[in-house]
Amino acid sequence: MKESSTGETILRHTLKNAYDFNGSINPKVVMGLTLRDHPELKSDVPKLMKEIEIIAKDVTKLSKEEIKTRLQKLAPELLIEKKEEVKGPLKPLPNAENGKVIVRIAPSPSGPLHIGHAYGASLNYEYAKMYNGKFILRIEDTNPENIYDPAYELIPEDAQWLTDNKLNQTIIQSERLGKYYDYAEKLVTMGKAYVCTCDADEFREKKARGEACSCRSLETKEQQLRYAKMFNEYAEGEAVLRIKTDIKDKNPAMRDFSIMRINEHLHPKTGKEQKVWPLMVFSVAVDDHDLGITHVLNGKDHHDNGIKEKMIMEYLRWKTPEYKHWGRINFEGFKLSTTKTKLAIEQKEYSGWDDIRLMTLMALRRRGYQAGAFRRYALEIGLSLNDKTVSREEFWKNINSFNKEIIESKSNRYFFIDNPVEANILNAPPEKVLLDLHPDFPQRGKRELLVKGLVLIAQSDLSRLGEGAVHRLMDYCNFEIKDGKWKFVSESLDDYKHAKIKGSIVHWLPAENKLKVEVLQENNTIVSGIGEEAMKELKVGDLVQLERRYFARLDKKENDKLTFWYLHK
Repeated sequence: MKESSTGETILRHTLKNAYDFNGSINPKVVMGLTLRDHPELKSDVPKLMKEIEIIAKDVTKLSKEEIKTRLQKLAPELLIEKKEEVKGPLKPLPNAENGKVIVRIAPSPSGPLHIGHAYGASLNYEYAKMYNGKFILRIEDTNPENIYDPAYELIPEDAQWLTDNKLNQTIIQSERLGKYYDYAEKLVTMGKAYVCTCDADEFREKKARGEACSCRSLETKEQQLRYAKMFNEYAEGEAVLRIKTDIKDKNPAMRDFSIMRINEHLHPKTGKEQKVWPLMVFSVAVDDHDLGITHVLNGKDHHDNGIKEKMIMEYLRWKTPEYKHWGRINFEGFKLSTTKTKLAIEQKEYSGWDDIRLMTLMALRRRGYQAGAFRRYALEIGLSLNDKTVSREEFWKNINSFNKEIIESKSNRYFFIDNPVEANILNAPPEKVLLDLHPDFPQRGKRELLVKGLVLIAQSDLSRLGEGAVHRLMDYCNFEIKDGKWKFVSESLDDYKHAKIKGSIVHWLPAENKLKVEVLQENNTIVSGIGEEAMKELKVGDLVQLERRYFARLDKKENDKLTFWYLHK
């Protein structure tokens, strides 16, 4: 190896080391990098170190700007900052940098979010989290005819819940109309957009043939005048603003598509003050630019919209986001239409958007589902273009499994006896039975049941208790049934395990327990019974596991009654 080549290598690494650490140089680091490039120099390390020290002495005399200039000339590739590799549960996004990714979801305010929204919202949020980026909610309310006013509050609440309150920003499109008007006017002035007053059917026929209408060739001044008339003269249906594209594009949908139209319907935010509204592709293009959206992640049914948005952005010389799509997820057996649900609520078929039978996030949250379960489901599917049909059974099997993983450790255990009947265990000793609030966390404490032989068991358990076998009241005692009478055998669990004929284990409560408990089931029926007195200490919102039954959430607390909502088994 020539000496000059070695010296150049040393200088390159010395300059880089000095540049990274504000003029401070570590000779050992420089030596390590030099030996990596020239391993044959290991035979004379002292000589190499001496040469490094000579070069380092000269470099320390340079200013930071001089170091950068010399490095730029000698090894410009060392000045290129390497993108930090981001590893996470999802496949990496193209051209994504840690700390710079900005994504969004964009529901219309036709109602609150439901499970159909949960996948897309969760996937976008998980990518934002993976890249330490931003997650934005944009409410698309530029269609005055399909707006449910309470949704302006319901949707952000759902989005905050789904992201553990990590939503970075919420914007409402109707509050940005001035932005859309300005950019539309700019396109008109640039000759990239024109106001079309043609009959809609006539224009559709021309477009299908790849023919331009007469409005397209009018001079810019006339177009500007027409654009102004959209606000104060033209009526709904008389004029639309179209963007100029290739009128013979192979895809007819791309030919001179509309970007602004007149709609005189009353809007809940603006009333009748404004009547010119942007079409979705135009408002989305403007918003994505203004908000700095770096990656647009949505269903592949938006593929053509993405192309239109890019056309608009390129006309305005804006940088376009990266577009990634996922396949359609068809939820079989679910009623997800917000329009139909809203009508059913108005007709009193449902009690509200949080009715236990609905698939809204409001209802599922009230039942006790955790946001993490839905995000886990999105992570399992990932960003895939494959269409997927999900049955009701398959969906809940997955969600319930993920949810159980989250709540099992935090849900204390309690006995609940539905449709209780009294049973007297003859000769059973009075006992103070101590039970763990949670078997895996004994440090949480105990619940106490004082029993004197007279107990309550569920009506449904009676059929399992036949004569001739040893049965067990959980954590209390063993008994057998002879001639219709229940007789104490022993307290030992081992006696039950080694009984010749082993019967059932049933949960129970002392007959003195009087706490009324109701559990609203997922089909909107109510199961009534008696619960442990210790349940009086619960707070509304607490999750519990009713032993040998299911998980539930305390929804309402009254002096003499607790009302739970069924969650899942």
